[in-house]
Amino acid sequence: MIKDILSLCIITIVLFSCNSSRHAFSKRDIKSAEKLYGLHFSSNEIDTMYGYLERNLEGYDTLRAHKISNDVLPAIMFSPLPLQYKFPEGVNCQYVPKEISIDVPKDSILAFMTVKELASLIKTGKISSEYLTKLYISRIKKYDGTLKSVITLIEDDAIKKAQKADVEIKNGNYKGPLHGIPYGVKDLVAVEGYPTTWGAMPYKNQKIDQTATIIEKLEESGAILIAKLSSGALARGDVWWGGRTVNPWDTLQGASGSSAGPGAATSAGLVGFSIGTETLGSITSPSTQNGITGLRPTYGRISRYGVMPLSWSMDKLGPMCRSAEDCLLVFQTIAGIDPRDPTLYDVPFCYVDNSEIKDYKIGFLESLFVKDTSFSMKTTLIAIDSLKALGLQFISDSLPSNFPFQAFDIILRSEAGAFFDELVRSGNVDLMVEQNTGSRANSLRQSRFIPAVEYIQANRHRSVLIEEMNAFMGKYDAVISPTFGGDQLMITNLTGHPVITVPTGIDSKGHPTSVTFIGRLFEEDKIIRIAKYFQEMTTFDNAHPPLFGG
Repeated sequence: MIKDILSLCIITIVLFSCNSSRHAFSKRDIKSAEKLYGLHFSSNEIDTMYGYLERNLEGYDTLRAHKISNDVLPAIMFSPLPLQYKFPEGVNCQYVPKEISIDVPKDSILAFMTVKELASLIKTGKISSEYLTKLYISRIKKYDGTLKSVITLIEDDAIKKAQKADVEIKNGNYKGPLHGIPYGVKDLVAVEGYPTTWGAMPYKNQKIDQTATIIEKLEESGAILIAKLSSGALARGDVWWGGRTVNPWDTLQGASGSSAGPGAATSAGLVGFSIGTETLGSITSPSTQNGITGLRPTYGRISRYGVMPLSWSMDKLGPMCRSAEDCLLVFQTIAGIDPRDPTLYDVPFCYVDNSEIKDYKIGFLESLFVKDTSFSMKTTLIAIDSLKALGLQFISDSLPSNFPFQAFDIILRSEAGAFFDELVRSGNVDLMVEQNTGSRANSLRQSRFIPAVEYIQANRHRSVLIEEMNAFMGKYDAVISPTFGGDQLMITNLTGHPVITVPTGIDSKGHPTSVTFIGRLFEEDKIIRIAKYFQEMTTFDNAHPPLFGG
């Protein structure tokens, strides 16, 4: 009898071992996994689904065996357009800044001039593009050891293109206000022949055999690319594989992310302007931190071909400059349709400088301003008072609020997890510099535990948010918001609305402050106009960090 029992036990152990070797997971694993998703199934239900889950896993293995190009978008693409949306009517036109006459200043002032001012000096032959390019390159070599804002300096090619621009302009072939102006681009943007590191150690030596559409457009305008600027690793924060990009106003403080390099380099006078990207605050936040003006255009305005995806349904590119007018000059150059990016909308853009803004209806998110009692906000409110002098109608209101905002971040994290799936499964994510709870590496790992059902549900709530936000914005020509007030950044990035963030002064710690103007879809002209008038009435945008010669 005892022998029979022992034999049965041995057979059971052997069978269990065989069963365990045949299956990648047990039913007990399913019970444990339920806790991650807030679910509960009975033992009978788990028995029923067990084989299905095994087949799913086999399917995942098959899926992963098929390599896919970085350029391939999901078949289901996001649209920011509400139901029955009507595009703004009009035609394309090119804004040409008014002619100005200025003398050539000393180099420490020249480096901080606006694109409009630099363009005037270059067009009239008072300075050459080559001279300006070499000035910025010398400043990069002098200051970037402290700032850590440049990943790749493009020196020889930039000087050659500057020399070419000078010849073109001398021969009467002037292409416009960006002709001969040196600029930098966030290192998520591919430029053939140069590294595109995405700010992350696993991609430190990566070269992509393509040039992004936005670079092609700027090259056609005659602008001179001199630097690939730092991005927080895989578009998060201000820490990249070479260190932390710092704020020129306070080098003990980070430049904020993830367009840290464009923010710091533009602020410190290392480039004439720069290009950043935003998914959830990456233009607006470093623009605030570094005291510059940043425009995040409507989703679907600017081609993302050749740019690292973080979230296909949320990523946007935009200019980071020293003034709203500079943002306008860059924006009208880089916006427009591109057959290589199917997410774009062919919507005309026309900025007319003599349009009146005194009749604009301005929504004012008063409760968000009142909640913030800091000195920084008091500084901003004093600055905003200058707009009231124009007779603008300020109407107190609040953004849509009855939404599961805590859950919306899974949209970004799910899409990032999909693009960087191989990085995580290969283990190369372990090579990233930051490995703490707030790091991109950690975010990518946890993305594998977001259920597809919740991702779809979050996007359904997003559809409702789009409708409510469209109704809200329909009441106003623009809305004034604290840059980091409430859920503003989350909402406008989810719905694709454009914003421009402008400096409003310096707080008690010597750090820049800002305010944000929100626009209707595809109506960047109105918020640029308000920001431009605001800057013409104030001097906040003229302040530059003294540590770097400002």
